Amino acid sequence: MVAVSARADIVMDWNGRADAIAADKRLPPPVQARALALMHVSMFEAINAIERRYKPYRLELVADRNTSREAAAASAAHAVLVALYGEQRAALDAQLAADLAPIAEGPARERGIIVGRKAAADLLDLHADDGTGRDDYRPITQAGVYVPTSPVAGYLVRTFKPWVMTSAAQFRAAPPPALTSETWTRDVNEIREFGAANSSVRSEEQTTVGKFWFLTGARTYNPIVRQVVLARQMNLLDCARVYALTSMAAADSFIAVFDAKYYYNFWRPVTAIRNADLSQNPATSRDASWTPLGETPMHPEYPCAHCISSSAVAATLRAIVGDEVGEISLTSSTAPGVTRRWTRLSDYVDEVSNARIWSGFHYRFSTEAAKEMGRKIGELTVATQLRPRK
Repeated sequence: MVAVSARADIVMDWNGRADAIAADKRLPPPVQARALALMHVSMFEAINAIERRYKPYRLELVADRNTSREAAAASAAHAVLVALYGEQRAALDAQLAADLAPIAEGPARERGIIVGRKAAADLLDLHADDGTGRDDYRPITQAGVYVPTSPVAGYLVRTFKPWVMTSAAQFRAAPPPALTSETWTRDVNEIREFGAANSSVRSEEQTTVGKFWFLTGARTYNPIVRQVVLARQMNLLDCARVYALTSMAAADSFIAVFDAKYYYNFWRPVTAIRNADLSQNPATSRDASWTPLGETPMHPEYPCAHCISSSAVAATLRAIVGDEVGEISLTSSTAPGVTRRWTRLSDYVDEVSNARIWSGFHYRFSTEAAKEMGRKIGELTVATQLRPRK
């Protein structure tokens, strides 16, 4: 067991390094997700070129079977992160040197370094144009009327090249409900009561959960992937494959959700509740000073981004290991001293969704739409990518 875990550690160590860089640079979740997909798919492609147990993602690399798998994995990860974060080169060089040190010098190590660099270069080239468009987002307004001037977030994410989907709109959710519908009435009134900063009905536990999930992005799902990998005692290639699959699913989930967000441009609860008189719905009264528990993210409401990414990762893992995974746990920098625990991946996904309601960020219909989109992306990822060779 120790030997198997040690071999897989190289993937998890580089994952931790990438997470630390993202936290230090405060990268938006979609940008970090793209970086992780580039790194983990590169690592998988490099190792798989040697073992050839799975079909490749897009590359047709072939390496001598005596090539060092560890050198290939470390070299691929290093090359991607240096390309993305050149200012981190010294620290990244040091980690690469530490990974290569136990490997005997010679052809096997050199071939591993070469195939790792090749995998990274080819994957970076495939996604070189991500986010190169113009931010031409146009607030809907009338001439002479003030609108908030802070830049919106994630607008260009919808233009990133998908990893698995055929297009950003492949799984676009149906439109949000009409403002006079029963669904809208129920869900906006729910979040008015449970998501307010001064809510009198939200329990202490719900407040804790809401604040816990102010933490977003890969740091909320990478630890879960790690625990699943360790519990299954996966070897190096299988570990790399799981990280590659979950990273691709997560990256595509952000592409899909920002496509939908900017397609529908739906108002956030803080806007809807303060302007409820505009909806022509007598069952949703206006609260002119309503404030959510947390600071509302700067992008349209529908669907929920946090919900889709957790659902996509969970669906990917579920397709590989099932829903019952033993105890998994997570801590959060936004809720010091709190540890959340689950035994089913579906419970983890449901908690994320509820937290966004209790935070005052998302309506329940938005969380449900996002979970369904994420499920489809995760299932598609496992069904079509990195399949075992027959």
